[in-house]
Amino acid sequence: MANTFLAVDWGTTNRRVYRIENGRVTRTERDGRGVTAVTDFAAEVEGIRAAFGDLPMLLAGMVGANIGWRPAPYVAAPAGVGDLARSLLRIDDRTAIVPGVSTLAGGRPDVMRGEEVQLLGAVAAGLAPPDALLVQPGTHCKWARMEGGRLTGFTTAMTGELFALLRSHSLLAPQLSGAVGVTAAFLAGVEEARRRDLAASLFGIRAARMLGTRDDADAAAYASGLLIGSDVTARLADSPPDTVHILSGPELGDLYVAAIHANGHAASLIDSHAAFLAGIIAIESHCP
Repeated sequence: MANTFLAVDWGTTNRRVYRIENGRVTRTERDGRGVTAVTDFAAEVEGIRAAFGDLPMLLAGMVGANIGWRPAPYVAAPAGVGDLARSLLRIDDRTAIVPGVSTLAGGRPDVMRGEEVQLLGAVAAGLAPPDALLVQPGTHCKWARMEGGRLTGFTTAMTGELFALLRSHSLLAPQLSGAVGVTAAFLAGVEEARRRDLAASLFGIRAARMLGTRDDADAAAYASGLLIGSDVTARLADSPPDTVHILSGPELGDLYVAAIHANGHAASLIDSHAAFLAGIIAIESHCP
């Protein structure tokens, strides 16, 4: 790699390309050319170089999954920046894919791909301390424990995907078209989640409609509170009362802040784009 290089955060449905010179972004673009929209990855990479410069390129995210360009191996946790840099999947002498990270804790397997760059970057940039609990909300929410600046363990929860499925394919779908925000209904859902009876609590949304005890306009916020609250309650049950660092934009991040506060912990929002950049620059600097 080199002091000037291209970095691509290549997800399932979107990607963002960065031109980085001496640790600074000099150009960036986001588009909808995620891995599911691409059939010829070599041609896509040629196109990126034609637009951004004929430079070394470091790719991260789902481009290294079995639905991407080539499967990049997983590095077993605990893992640090150096471990990822030493395990890059080399496409050629100027193009490489960052590996994912795996864990097998308590007999339960778990994997991540792409999130590891943000997690390690957050610590590398000083956005989170080297010993911290971090969460990345989303379709598949990641909770990660950092120790000494290394990713030592993590848990994935299908929180966002469950909400999307409920909203589009469940018995509750007609009730869940309303807006979601940090409202009284959302906080009520977070509180209900403390009962740890998620399946029954979800059916309560249907029963509330039948009995007229909750307006359907609030049902989506309440359901979101139930799911996020269940996620947060499970993850924080055995955690010390330290600050949870949230890698997210404010729209989703604020929901997690509210749920974390309701469970007696402090929370801090971190810019996920800044974390990715710090992580990819750190990995590039450790490339052999």
